[in-house]
Amino acid sequence: MGYWSAENATKAYLKTLRMGQKANEPDEAEFISALAAGNNAQLMVVACANAATTTTVALVAAAHQTGGRVVCILPGHQELQLSKKILGCDACHVEFVIGEARSLLLSHYSEADFVLIDCNLENHDGILGAVRAGRKRNGAVIVGYNAFSKRSWRSGGSKTQLLPIGGGLLVTRIATDAKIADGCGCGKRSHWVVKVDKCTGEEHVFRVRFPQGKQIEA
Repeated sequence: MGYWSAENATKAYLKTLRMGQKANEPDEAEFISALAAGNNAQLMVVACANAATTTTVALVAAAHQTGGRVVCILPGHQELQLSKKILGCDACHVEFVIGEARSLLLSHYSEADFVLIDCNLENHDGILGAVRAGRKRNGAVIVGYNAFSKRSWRSGGSKTQLLPIGGGLLVTRIATDAKIADGCGCGKRSHWVVKVDKCTGEEHVFRVRFPQGKQIEA
């Protein structure tokens, strides 16, 4: 994974807004798009339990900034046809693959540097765990979405954070040297801080960086 690009993140975020396809919680797609683009992801893979949604559109927006590829793993042909209908013209920017998510992620797409996994998939815990273990050398950002749909979600360790965005996002950042880092290979730590506006109820997410060895107290 390359250096963090604030410019790419901002452009992908705004492009997702302009695409006009809104989910019940639009902040989720916008956040995913900015996260993928900001990390200059080159191979982005999303594993869906059903048809593709705005999370896939978010990766398409990110790919426009990074020049990367977007692969969407679907369980069957019915979901494929529905996905193409939902995505419309954006479908031409997606490589669709039908098959079992865990097997494909570990074999054909082991080099993916941004992986998005639907927590509604059967054995999603096992899939997330296997993908995390397989990325310890190469580095990646792994995101589980719809995390709140499963009461028994697992954090995946200290490098995984549960963000209250949309249906819940489990974000794991693995540096190339398998150490906790800020995702840009600079040897610094970072974490996400979520603040809720008490007046409007809006959620604001900030990425806070700090040198290794230092801690930030709330």
